[in-house]
Amino acid sequence: MIKNVLTIAGSDPSGGAGIQADLKAFAANGVYGMAVLTALTAQNTQGVTGVELVPPLFVKAQIDAVFADVRVDAIKIGMIATADIARAVAEALADRHDIPIFVYPGMVAIGGAPLFQDDAMEALRTALVPLATVLTPNLPEAGRLLQRPEANGREEMGDQARALAILGPDIALVKGGHLEGQESPDVLWDGQTLHWFEGARAATKNTHGTGCTLSSTLAAQLAKGLAPSDAATEAKRYVSGAIAAADQQAVGHGHGPVHHFYDLWKDKT
Repeated sequence: MIKNVLTIAGSDPSGGAGIQADLKAFAANGVYGMAVLTALTAQNTQGVTGVELVPPLFVKAQIDAVFADVRVDAIKIGMIATADIARAVAEALADRHDIPIFVYPGMVAIGGAPLFQDDAMEALRTALVPLATVLTPNLPEAGRLLQRPEANGREEMGDQARALAILGPDIALVKGGHLEGQESPDVLWDGQTLHWFEGARAATKNTHGTGCTLSSTLAAQLAKGLAPSDAATEAKRYVSGAIAAADQQAVGHGHGPVHHFYDLWKDKT
């Protein structure tokens, strides 16, 4: 049976990140995708020029409508934007303990524009992170969640993955794309063991949507029944391939999107 995965996040009209990236990643990884919008953004590959928030009660109404009709096998949470939206999402999911929840704390767009209001961080930390099965921050996001400096090496990454699990998630996956050098390692702490996932850094500026895509792929693979470390291995493989193939596309003049369908469009160049 095909699994159903719900994303709760903001919209990117240029198609590279947010809801649009999540739905592409779900489709490419063999699950049926559903979407609850928390915000509309005016953005493209060069940056964000505006944000319109969805009222918190309507965010909750969207979630309730999905659950009233559709089986949900996993949930990915992305752009939350405000404390009120975070609390509305937490309220809607409070009794969904049997469903894996993936929290990607997307705080800043790739061009540098903030996607969080100042009061959202504490609500994210206290209302949503404790509900998470898996938390997937990058290095700056992990530092902010822990109120620590950003990790600048593998030892600190591992330490921060362990510390993030204390906030409530069963699993913490810290992404090392912000490290200097030619390698881009990720580390997963499952409560007992640190698992490292290696990857060479691709020579491309077209990395828009990588965080959304990784967390959505992880949600899809876990919904399909893979063990956490196996799901993370597959997510790393898929996203690395999507980045490596990104230059096959010609989307915008800034940081273009990864190629979500590189495995399916192999005859397209």
